[in-house]
Amino acid sequence: MTGKPTPTSPPKRRGRRAPTPTQPDTPAGPCRVCIYVRRSTDDEHQPFSLLAQRAALQKYVKNHPGWVIVCEFEDDASGATTDRPGLKKALDAAKAGMYDVLLVYRLDRFSRSVADLLDLIGTLEAAGVRFSSATEPVDTGGPFGRMMLQLLAVFAEFERNIIIDRVKSGMTAKASKGQWAGGTRPYGYLVDPDTQRLVPHPDEAPVLRDIFRLYTRDRHGTRAIATELNARGVPNRTGKKWSGHTINRILDNPAYVGDIAYRDILVPDAHPALIDRDTFRRAQDIANARGDVQTQRAMSDSDYYLTGLLTCPQCGQRYIGTSAKGRTRRYRYYTCFTRTRYGKHATCTAPRLPADDLDRMILKALHDFYTTAEPVLAAMIERAQAQRDSTSNDRRAELTAIAHQITSTENAIDRYHTAFENGTMDDATAGPRIRELRQRLAQLQARHTELETDLTSQPTPPPPGTVARIRDHLSTIMASGSATERKAAIEALIAEVQLTDQGLVPVFKIPNDTTMPPPETDGGNPKEPPVRTMVRSVGRAGLEPATEGL
Repeated sequence: MTGKPTPTSPPKRRGRRAPTPTQPDTPAGPCRVCIYVRRSTDDEHQPFSLLAQRAALQKYVKNHPGWVIVCEFEDDASGATTDRPGLKKALDAAKAGMYDVLLVYRLDRFSRSVADLLDLIGTLEAAGVRFSSATEPVDTGGPFGRMMLQLLAVFAEFERNIIIDRVKSGMTAKASKGQWAGGTRPYGYLVDPDTQRLVPHPDEAPVLRDIFRLYTRDRHGTRAIATELNARGVPNRTGKKWSGHTINRILDNPAYVGDIAYRDILVPDAHPALIDRDTFRRAQDIANARGDVQTQRAMSDSDYYLTGLLTCPQCGQRYIGTSAKGRTRRYRYYTCFTRTRYGKHATCTAPRLPADDLDRMILKALHDFYTTAEPVLAAMIERAQAQRDSTSNDRRAELTAIAHQITSTENAIDRYHTAFENGTMDDATAGPRIRELRQRLAQLQARHTELETDLTSQPTPPPPGTVARIRDHLSTIMASGSATERKAAIEALIAEVQLTDQGLVPVFKIPNDTTMPPPETDGGNPKEPPVRTMVRSVGRAGLEPATEGL
């Protein structure tokens, strides 16, 4: 007898377990915690204030049994750099074994650079300290947390780069409209909150003009100007003391002639100028005469009269003022920059020159020259006029050629702009080429101006009485003048001092009626000689002047 098959239940399928939320690798147990908070200066509306971060971190720690906060550190700075005082203290505390976990509100509060972040994590791990985020699944106590750390770091850096690009674009747009692009305002100006343009600062603008006056008229060096302002008790823009570096940056800032310059944007006369263009140009000329960028700071002391005037005949570098302390006094020298920088290992073996003797002899040679300057200058100007007439045709031809090149370059820039605006050329192609053309255009325009000035200027003798006035001024400062006054005279009247086998060769500038002494006017400057003709005084023993024409 067969029966019906006994029904059996279908076999159960082995299903997957319901997913559980991913948890960061946060080992439980007693733990000493250090919290680090940072407020970034580039966060819009500051969404992560120090107070909010600190409250969130304290709440997070309370939710972890056994965790206790043992130290806190904070910074108010950008996460683009690791040079932050609070971060340095946190790392020092980790190395000292003061805590077990460094806790942050979010990864980008710690760093926005992948490379910097990995270096910081390496430092913490070497000290036996874990890194954890309160709002992200990041904890270096386990493999999952370390993986998430690197992933989130990549996105944090990407976000930062996007922000930087947007900020640069916004600043470029503002600059193109003649507005202050952003960042720290220049000393002497305020930023009008309505127009975003620079306006003169009522208290700082007079000091700014005085800085240029001290540099261009009185021939103070940058460090000497900083020393004088500090002695007056005048603070800089941040309320701190002045330095030569700060003065140097001011003298090189085109904002003071009313221009806005940002990246490849230049908008002239965008705001009220504090310095006229002639004064600003003269400051640049003086800075260039005092040497290249590498040696400019070292040569800024007004204690050395021949700053920027001596060139090493062996290596071509400038001589700079140096000193050595003896048993009874300080010895001053002029030393080749190469030798000063590289010491006994320098390839240049040019000798040091005694500064006291050299300053005294050059000043005496200058005075002696002006006792008999009239006939020498007359002969030299006659020769300069003849030389100018013989080369004027060549200069006119060059002027015509450069004018044609300027027109061609301007047309090329316009074509690139049109192609970019029409969408037939992208910024990656047009932008670099436009910058190259603008640089070329600036060079051509500078040469064009130089040739025009040269062709329109006529070598002429100084006005009657000028030489006598300069001679009397030199006699006065030699007898009782200050070091600054003597240096100003040498810089105004001597183009360079050459070192030759014959000895020292001062090259004198032809003066005009405003050369010495300097005029007492706002922003006034001893004007450049009207011609480039110079007179050479060949010095032998004692620098007895014997003159010859260039």
